[in-house]
Amino acid sequence: MSQSPAFNPGDEKRRPTREEALEAVRTLIAWTGDDPGREGLIDTPRRVVDAYADWFQGYSADPARELSRTFEDVQGYDDMVMLRDIEVESHCEHHMAPFLGKAYVAYVPTEKVVGISKIARVVEIFSKRLQTQETLTQQIAQAIEDHLSPAGVAVLIDAEHQCMTTRGVHHRHVSTITTRFTGAFRDDASLQDRFLKLAGR
Repeated sequence: MSQSPAFNPGDEKRRPTREEALEAVRTLIAWTGDDPGREGLIDTPRRVVDAYADWFQGYSADPARELSRTFEDVQGYDDMVMLRDIEVESHCEHHMAPFLGKAYVAYVPTEKVVGISKIARVVEIFSKRLQTQETLTQQIAQAIEDHLSPAGVAVLIDAEHQCMTTRGVHHRHVSTITTRFTGAFRDDASLQDRFLKLAGR
């Protein structure tokens, strides 16, 4: 995900304090026309800031670290390793509205594999940042490509965007599908087709 050169999420010197974040939420509540001091809203800034810490914890996590512990004894296995139905809970960078769905990720190992939970963790890390679905799909594939050097990677994400369902055009039950294929999955139509069938496409 591209970031403004002036801002690094890990730079604590530039990061607003918790109190500044609380005050920002109070300002937004007041902007909506409500009173941030009324009983039902007094604790809302704290809850919102705590929720943001959960929703955007991906900024403080490192996908490379998750993929660094690999196993080289694959005993000749050279077919795809695939995880299906990985939960995707992310927020679009345009409206900060949630988009929710599933990710399907596969790779063909060459000399090393990684624990399957690490693949799901990589999806989670990139998801818990302000995102576009297209960028999210690319980042997951690129991380696996960079750290496992597989023969190929396939990623499919199917998600519903609340910036479309709860605002704007208000079209419900419309999902967006993005894909990224590298190496063998890009070059071998039968392998790509098998991945798509296993993903229910």
